[in-house]
Amino acid sequence: MPTRDTLGGIVHTYQRYDPARIPPPRPPAVDLVTPAMEHLLEFGDMGELTEEQLAAAIVLDPEQIKGLGPSLDSIRRKLEEARRRILERYETESVRKKARQRFRETAHRMQPPAKSREGFAKAVREEQLRQLERLWYAQEDDQSRFAGQLAGLIETLGEVYQIDELAAKWTFQGREKLTVPEALEVKQRLEEIEDLLRQVDEARKNARVFLIDMEALGQYVEQGDRDELDQLRRQIQEIVERQAAEQGLQRTKSGYALTPQALRIFQGKLLEQIFSALDPSRTGRHQGGVVGDGAVELVPTRPYEFGDSVAHMDIPGSLVNALLRQAGEAAAGGGSTRRLRFDARDIEVHRTRNSPKCATTVVLDMSGSMRYGGQYVSVKRMALALQGLVLREYPGDFVQFIEMASFAKPRTAGEIVTLLPKPVTIFDSVVRLRADMADPAISESDVPPHFTNIQHALALSRQHLARQDTPNKQAIIITDGLPTAHFEGSQLYLLYPPHRRTEEATMREAELCRREGITVNVFLLAGWSQSREDIQFAYRLAEAAHGRVFFTAGKDLERFVVWDYRSRRRSIIG
Repeated sequence: MPTRDTLGGIVHTYQRYDPARIPPPRPPAVDLVTPAMEHLLEFGDMGELTEEQLAAAIVLDPEQIKGLGPSLDSIRRKLEEARRRILERYETESVRKKARQRFRETAHRMQPPAKSREGFAKAVREEQLRQLERLWYAQEDDQSRFAGQLAGLIETLGEVYQIDELAAKWTFQGREKLTVPEALEVKQRLEEIEDLLRQVDEARKNARVFLIDMEALGQYVEQGDRDELDQLRRQIQEIVERQAAEQGLQRTKSGYALTPQALRIFQGKLLEQIFSALDPSRTGRHQGGVVGDGAVELVPTRPYEFGDSVAHMDIPGSLVNALLRQAGEAAAGGGSTRRLRFDARDIEVHRTRNSPKCATTVVLDMSGSMRYGGQYVSVKRMALALQGLVLREYPGDFVQFIEMASFAKPRTAGEIVTLLPKPVTIFDSVVRLRADMADPAISESDVPPHFTNIQHALALSRQHLARQDTPNKQAIIITDGLPTAHFEGSQLYLLYPPHRRTEEATMREAELCRREGITVNVFLLAGWSQSREDIQFAYRLAEAAHGRVFFTAGKDLERFVVWDYRSRRRSIIG
């Protein structure tokens, strides 16, 4: 019988095994969609991305580029060697004295006007560049002899500053003396080397070889090194082009254009990020649906009851029940088996659940205040995540996006990425404006665009939701504060600071939403100007429409909005 000592063949002993460092069979794909979409969300430009913009945005794994590390290490050593030779050749103490002496002699030869004499002497004595600039601006005639001499003196003092910076930033160990122009040239060369070293280090981390200045690098490395680096750049370019084609970035003459496929991939990544962050929290919002009568068939079964639809009958289970029952009856009666007949107690039906439709409008605040802190980027990211959730899990739902500023306008999903905060055109501390929009002589372009009209957004939400054949209706409002605009008939009022008249008009619209069965949920963003009045208004608005208020910072906005949407769907099912 085999024993522990004789059982088995060769036993391999793995030393220094680290599973985290074992490379996967296939390296992960480079994510090109996310940086491209983030660039689009921030700038709202549907134009094409250039190769330089895409290369600056993406992060590649250097291990995927064969020979990248050794090539960059070799270039770095040569750059460090060029810097060492410069530092070991020159000394800077003498040129500092020359530059300062030239500044003093130039200032001594100048004859300032009487009213500028005291300030000029103090600026020269303390070597204050800013004071000399102020003296130049204070001259009545900038073409005068003293003004011209003063401009030259400012340039000379600037050279003194640069040479002092040169001596302080690098440690020189040589003996060769420098003139002032030579010192400035040495400083420029050293700064160029430092920039190249930073570019090489950046490329070593994330393979951003495109960011290396090849023209400047040619002064310090040989042609063979440059050719090898060019080959690596072509290799990276091939990887980027291949991954771009797979991820929906279409190659054009001037760069890359985003396609609908890229948008869907970005939405999927957003949802994965959102729900991967939610799952560990274990708050109970992702519970399964409650069983009930509906169209969605589940795996578990139950005995048939009068009134159940035979469309959900479990045929294999029912046949087994009939066979077992008939065999038991035959054994008990001592008779032979008869033709199989169904009895009501044999029938098993699948359990079902109802999956009703939900209609939602999402109001995206694009007023002037949303530009602070990049709040608008988070709002647009939320909208894309919510649309991706509906398309993936609830394709029967209705979602309408509404842009809100001085006016509310319906927007399609394709227009979301191009939305930007409205420019502020009025800077008065108090604004009291009224415009009759029924007047043909007045158009939207004549109205300041950066105010917040929640009342108009709710009215537009009611119009879109009234056409939906579902009792489950809700309006999600993403905003950072109080409303500052409203309609009274055809009259548009723009009132800042926020006025009670605007709040009353907004509350009347929220009451109409409640009467029509529309729940209003308010997501209040934390802004630089948020006050207690903003929070109290959000509570009053949600209370008027039997909704809820959520407080969140901009970076977590898409998480909380989508989370609430799923929670509402689950509660409807239950």
